[in-house]
Amino acid sequence: MEFKRDVWSLLLVLLLGQLVAFSMAASSFASSLIANLGVDAPLTQSFLAYLLLTLVYVPIVLRRRQKLQIAWYWYLALAFFDVQGNYLVVKAYQYSYITSVTLLDCWTVVWVVMLTWYALGTRYSLWQFVGAGTCVAGLALVLLSDAKSQDEQDPKKIPLLGDALVIAGTVGFAFSNVGEEYCVKKKDRVEVVAMLGLFGLLISTAQILVFERKGLEAVTWSPTMISLFAGFAVAIFVFYTVAPFVLKMSGATLFNLSLLTSDMWAVAIRVLFYQQEINRLYYLAFAVVAIGLIIYSLKSSDDETAGSTEAPAQYQQLPIEDNSTRIGSSSGSQERTHKEEVHIC
Repeated sequence: MEFKRDVWSLLLVLLLGQLVAFSMAASSFASSLIANLGVDAPLTQSFLAYLLLTLVYVPIVLRRRQKLQIAWYWYLALAFFDVQGNYLVVKAYQYSYITSVTLLDCWTVVWVVMLTWYALGTRYSLWQFVGAGTCVAGLALVLLSDAKSQDEQDPKKIPLLGDALVIAGTVGFAFSNVGEEYCVKKKDRVEVVAMLGLFGLLISTAQILVFERKGLEAVTWSPTMISLFAGFAVAIFVFYTVAPFVLKMSGATLFNLSLLTSDMWAVAIRVLFYQQEINRLYYLAFAVVAIGLIIYSLKSSDDETAGSTEAPAQYQQLPIEDNSTRIGSSSGSQERTHKEEVHIC
């Protein structure tokens, strides 16, 4: 019975992991298609996703009539970084291809390693550094691939600018995911998603009023365009809803490996839908990143198992406040945290 239970649990995690990967690929497809139709409104896309999260999860939190388990200003900080990360990555579709954007999302892992090492005092093993270094090598191949393709298929594209925006966006994801993963594992998952949606909604609204009003006025809201914006919002909603379950059930390891398959969905979309050729360097880059993530994740999994009876080292150094208003200490996919860490590779 125990064996059967373990098998079904594993199958459930695998299924949820693929649902997360597919939702990420679907949101990428919607963003790239919106960009190809000449619409530049990344903040509005994120606004609709945060609105959907708010409408679904905030009423659940309000019905509990309980104090927040984490101080509101921590949620504000997490949402701010998350909004900026989403904005920069979605903006990148104006200049780069879906394949490059989804694979470069893995750069989140690099920033998470640096952030937890410097700010939280986390110490990584040699094999984890080898895995992270291998991922960086693969990501460098993506940049080389984009530098070589001067967009004969679309002269409006500027791949290296898009790549730079993605890398900048992963910095925001790293800060957000380091805090989010801790909150999901140690606090209330529903509260985290609800507050991320609420504060993300407020922040994106303010930024739209300042930076994106003129862009929205120029949008022609056809049924196709409305469907694409709605599809993006639903895909992100599914991602934020399911990701915490995968993180809690399997940790960063399987989450990142699951997200890796979203890159292959992106390749399929680019080849089958856009009918564009893929530079051979991209396939090599994908293989290198996959190897790096496997090396890092396997070692990370060993460490999580060994330390399962105590709080992870990277979560032990943030100042502690009272029970009702504090975040404690604070990766995902990430390693996906690594985007468990979130929305990463």
